[in-house]
Amino acid sequence: MRCDKKDLILYAVTDRTWLGNMTLCEHVEEALKGGVSFVQLREKELDYEAFLKEAFEIKELCRKYNVPFVINDNVDIAVKSDADGIHIGQKDMEVGYVRSIIGEDKILGVSAQTVEQAILAEKMGADYLGVGAVFRTDSKEDADDVSYETLKAICNAVNIPVIAIGGIGKNNVYKLKGSGICGIAVISAIFAADNIKKATSELKSLTKQVILDG
Repeated sequence: MRCDKKDLILYAVTDRTWLGNMTLCEHVEEALKGGVSFVQLREKELDYEAFLKEAFEIKELCRKYNVPFVINDNVDIAVKSDADGIHIGQKDMEVGYVRSIIGEDKILGVSAQTVEQAILAEKMGADYLGVGAVFRTDSKEDADDVSYETLKAICNAVNIPVIAIGGIGKNNVYKLKGSGICGIAVISAIFAADNIKKATSELKSLTKQVILDG
């Protein structure tokens, strides 16, 4: 099993927006101390060499905490840094092609907004799905809205784990109860917090309760 459900309870996606005087590694480590169970490195503006260097640094940090680490979109960085895997969107490379590049032992996550996309992604080799945006979000301007009904339908249609993403925080996570998700992916709910470790810990407890009650 390349990807365990329990690893996907609280999935953190990095963002430089709220770094302030801290480094990205320091931000990520605070989240790891708080209980983040999966980390995705997402960089849209960084140049190749800086991105690769950062990937190596955060990979080592995640290994220290025994947490899976994937790269967003960039297959070359994922392969060269020997990350645990990659996460791709619907507008990125075709799922089967990415699987052929990264090999059978790496994690492959895929974004999905419809049941059809979800079923195809599973068929082509995805290990888990990121479904959203389930709530309104400013972190990803191109994210399409996904209703609770669609989220639940996707969870029922596939055998691989599904995580919800998009605008999720401690004030609305409980609205996802009963949908069938095994976890949530967040950005600002953790990294925009004054106390990242505390925010992470609180959100993880809430998410566990949502899954348990679901």
